Amino acid sequence: MALQTDTHSMKLLDLPLMLRLKQNAIVLHSELGLTEDARGRNSALLSGIVFPRGLHTLLGRVDDKNVVGQFRYRPGESNAHIVYLAPTLDDDEDDSAWLHMLDAMAEQAGKNGAQNLVGEVELSHRLFETMRRAGYAVYSRQVIWQHGPIVAEFPFADLEITPESEGDQTGIAALLGCTIPRIMQTVMGPSADMEGLVYRKAGQVEAYVAYSEGKHGVYLLPFLHPEVLGEAPDIIAAALLKIERCRKLPVYISVRGYQGWLENAMLDLGFKPWLEQAVMVKHLTAGVRQTSFAQVNLRASGGQKPAATMRLEYLNDNLALRE
Repeated sequence: MALQTDTHSMKLLDLPLMLRLKQNAIVLHSELGLTEDARGRNSALLSGIVFPRGLHTLLGRVDDKNVVGQFRYRPGESNAHIVYLAPTLDDDEDDSAWLHMLDAMAEQAGKNGAQNLVGEVELSHRLFETMRRAGYAVYSRQVIWQHGPIVAEFPFADLEITPESEGDQTGIAALLGCTIPRIMQTVMGPSADMEGLVYRKAGQVEAYVAYSEGKHGVYLLPFLHPEVLGEAPDIIAAALLKIERCRKLPVYISVRGYQGWLENAMLDLGFKPWLEQAVMVKHLTAGVRQTSFAQVNLRASGGQKPAATMRLEYLNDNLALRE
């Protein structure tokens, strides 16, 4: 017997059901989930109805099972990012409704112009296998390291690290281009919402620490050139001391699989490994069938910092920039 399915964008009449479902949600956007409570209260959910702000919320039904999914996408960007799915998927549960929702979000994101749909999921979670079945590929693994509020000065060298400026963009682009593997560059850079701190040495941008602050925590993405790996604890400590909210809120640092050498720096700074996740990506442009879809700009930033876009232009010149 064929499954009875239905999916539609969230309406005000759906609010009571969605509020109930999302209390048992799995968050797939670490930056939002750790800085703002992506499941908490009504803000993120209601904003998808009244003030979209790039949030798209869908309600799906397969037979008698309801699933709500939310993704974030802004026009002109390359990547959409799943915020959460609710309820969470139990180990012994049929995943048909979640597969249906993942497909529905991919279709909706593609219609809006996204080239990729991204989600971060724990490797041990049942949803990891469900996303693989839905056509998502693992781009990288990442470990989220956690530390409480920074209440004491770190016993590390006092380095000068400053907020990024327009004049730093070329150097940041070159740094990202040589530290993120080429295949991952459209997905793994800092988001457009993140601010950044820059460490320079001999006039070159040798480290860039992107960060996002919220009511619940501070989330950081460090990018360090191989030439300054020995200074990693000092650089990250200087960044933490520069961000005022790190003194009041929990701090989370994402270390991607290709940055394994940063683990020693995390331990030296007193961080503890907290979550191990897979960054999963589904390519959407190959599946576009409706002629009404928005045309995709192949040079879009993917929702990343301007520097992340510029790196495409400066990648080939990177060696010359460093000579």
